[in-house]
Amino acid sequence: MFLFLLKKTFFDSWDNMFRIVLVNIGFIAVAAIPIFLPPLLPDMLSIAVLSVGILLCFVYLAAGAQCLKSVSNYAGFGFADFFACFKEKRTWVSGLVMGGIALLTALVASVVIPFYSQINSPVGIILAVVVFWILVVCVTSFQFFFSFRSRMDNAVSKTVKKCFIVFFDNTGFCIMCLVYAVILTILSVLLVFLLPGPAGIILFLDEALRLRLLKYDWLEENPDAQLSTKRRRIPWDAILIDERENTGSRSFKNFIFPWKD
Repeated sequence: MFLFLLKKTFFDSWDNMFRIVLVNIGFIAVAAIPIFLPPLLPDMLSIAVLSVGILLCFVYLAAGAQCLKSVSNYAGFGFADFFACFKEKRTWVSGLVMGGIALLTALVASVVIPFYSQINSPVGIILAVVVFWILVVCVTSFQFFFSFRSRMDNAVSKTVKKCFIVFFDNTGFCIMCLVYAVILTILSVLLVFLLPGPAGIILFLDEALRLRLLKYDWLEENPDAQLSTKRRRIPWDAILIDERENTGSRSFKNFIFPWKD
């Protein structure tokens, strides 16, 4: 299933490369606020601008997730769609909540873990390790937050709950997605965040969640499979028949010269 996810993500990214680059350019422009403005301002004001700038970046990512889900659904979006998503209250709520979670996570990682680590006792080390693994679980779970918010009309609390449910029910898959997202981030740095960039990473995570949720549709249609011994035997080949047909396959020539096939 994961190999098909990579294939579909690549195909959709290639077909929507122009859109992805434009969304990434917009993000770079927004990210310039917390990166370049704070050093030019007094201490208290710089902290305020840094915090507001980071939250604005997450609001922008929430708007991007709203639009990029259409790419996962074999469609597309335009400038008007993006700006409409950006103005939605739902987008701002998603962005501010996720931005707050990210800031809290960074604070815990930079303050709480070092504090416990400096305690000269086994208790301090144990607490530091426990907090570290809690952060790992949270990061791995919340990577799908924007995708859940864009795809389901749920309250923030329910979205958070579903993020953890998906993680604990699909731990290996979620870890693989996080590792691949890190790889995409490293590649983005090399390509100055134009490709795949934040938009490409969000698209991959949305594709991952969309395909993984097909598992639960199948389980609802097959209640006998709810038994724990059978839940591991998800027939992905059967579940993904339509997805494979819609995605299709391409030759190298078709990628470079699609109009010649």
